[in-house]
Amino acid sequence: MWKQLWEQLWEKHRGKTIYSVLGLLLGLIYLICGLWDMLIFVLIVYTCYHIGRRVDRGQPAFPVEETFRWLMDKWRLFR
Repeated sequence: MWKQLWEQLWEKHRGKTIYSVLGLLLGLIYLICGLWDMLIFVLIVYTCYHIGRRVDRGQPAFPVEETFRWLMDKWRLFR
């Protein structure tokens, strides 16, 4: 049963699975180092999950072009 579950996760949600586990590991390292702020832990795990979800959808992990355009539009207001 567990093997089938992991196979389904790997086939259908590979990005979310990898990046969620990565986020969990990074969050645990953060917690073990002596800083017990749970909000940061949740933020790390959610951020990695969100990146994995974007990868599963076929989108880039970080949308460089969209972010650049958004920043340029914001900075034009100050000119």
